[in-house]
This record gives sequence, structure tokens and C-alpha cells, in this order.
Amino acid sequence: MTGEVRPASPPLTERQEARRRRILHASAQLAGRGGFDAVQMREVAEAAGVALGTLYRYFPSKIHLLVATMQDQLDHMHTTLRKRPPAGETASERVAETLMRAFRALQREPHLADAMVRALTFADRSVSPEVDTVSRQTTAIILDAMGQEHPTPQELSAVRVIEHTWHSALITWLSGRASIAQVKIDIETVCRLIDLTAPPPPPPGTGPA
Repeated sequence: MTGEVRPASPPLTERQEARRRRILHASAQLAGRGGFDAVQMREVAEAAGVALGTLYRYFPSKIHLLVATMQDQLDHMHTTLRKRPPAGETASERVAETLMRAFRALQREPHLADAMVRALTFADRSVSPEVDTVSRQTTAIILDAMGQEHPTPQELSAVRVIEHTWHSALITWLSGRASIAQVKIDIETVCRLIDLTAPPPPPPGTGPA
């Protein structure tokens, strides 16, 4: 039923996790070839080698599936970014570099990016847990780039605005209303909020002895 929030699922077994990974891989492959409309649940099930009923037990709808696909893509991005951290001198430079690297990764798969973003846009309350996970993943990527494990409320507010801007920039680029150059300018501009909300350094002589 639309608007119903599902209870938390028990942890998957190793076999179930392998099946889930096959489903997500099939979803990404189909979306990468033809975008949102190319992801049909029956075709995903066939490509993943699972029964259609099994697919629906994992993902109640195409929207759930594509939002979970975005979770998976962000996980891969986060792993890659941790292996090769951004090199900027300031937190705002590092976050801007990180988000542009993530953006370029999506740019290489425009049909997949479009499918995932459309799913996020269409998601109703029943997909809230999955959408919240995508938001937490994006926040974690930004905080890692900042080098901040314990952000202040002001910094978290800045991160939320940065997330909204990044998402909006992705939509405008996918719709052909913004160039890569404009996206870069917007991302770099909004990331300056990090410097504005960072706590001031302690006065000289007040640090640890």
C-alpha cells in the first residue's frame, strides 16, 4: 500500500546477498543501456536468474529497485574515493573535487544516472528508508572529504544545502539545461558554505600544551 513504511528486514544470508547483488547488477546494466523505461521487472528477473516473485520480495517496485541501485553505485563511489582521497588544501576544495568526481562517474553512464535520479524523484513514502540511505551515503562522502568526523549543526546544515545543490545540478544537466562547466561553478560556489560554517580556530596560546 502506498505510504506504508515497511519494517526493517532481517540480515541477508550469504546466498541471499549474492542474489541481491545479481539483481542490482542486472538493474544497472538494463538502465545503463536504455534508462528508466528499460528497467522492467520481468527482464531484471530474467537477467539476474531469479523468479519474478523472488525479485518482488527483495524490491517491491521498480522505484525501490532503482533507488537501491543508486545506493549500490554510491557505495562503489565511496570506496573509490577512500582509496584516492581528494587533494584540495581546504575542506571546501576537497568536497567540490569529490562531488565533481562523483558527477563525472555518473556522466559516463548518463542513462543509468537518469534512471536513478528519476526513481529518487518519483519515490513516495514507501521508499523512505531507501531514500534516507542514499542521503546518509551522500552525507558520509561529503564528511569524509571534509575530514570531519564530528560536524557541528551548522556544518551539517551546510552539507544538506550542498547535497540539494548537487542533486539539482545533476537533474539540470541530465535535462540538458546546464553544461558541465556550469555544474562545476555551482558545486564550487555552494561548497564555500563549508568554510563559512567551520568553527573558528582557537586563539593563539589556548591550544594543548
